[in-house]
Amino acid sequence: MTHSAAVEHHPLLPRIEQALDTIRPYLAADGGNVRVLDITTDMVLQLELLGACGTCPMSPMTLKAGVEESVKKAVPEIRAVEAINSTPMGEQPAGQAGRPVQPNPVPTPQF
Repeated sequence: MTHSAAVEHHPLLPRIEQALDTIRPYLAADGGNVRVLDITTDMVLQLELLGACGTCPMSPMTLKAGVEESVKKAVPEIRAVEAINSTPMGEQPAGQAGRPVQPNPVPTPQF
């Protein structure tokens, strides 16, 4: 996996990559992946969502519940994980931002 020059020699990078490798098969199963962009001075891991992850309406949940938890468990020095290129839930297309779309009722046949 290629990294930005800013993190290429960061001492936490091998442990972070190892943690990400545990979740990458699940991301890849849906056509996605992640790439480390930066580790800020206040220990926030910044990732780029790749492939299907970049536009998936579930990516914010996957990032928090899957990626962030895996990384923080393996590398407790990391305080938070954020995606630089994710689309906020409020900007997702209708019906994909946690706002249910009203279904069209199916008529019940009369016997």
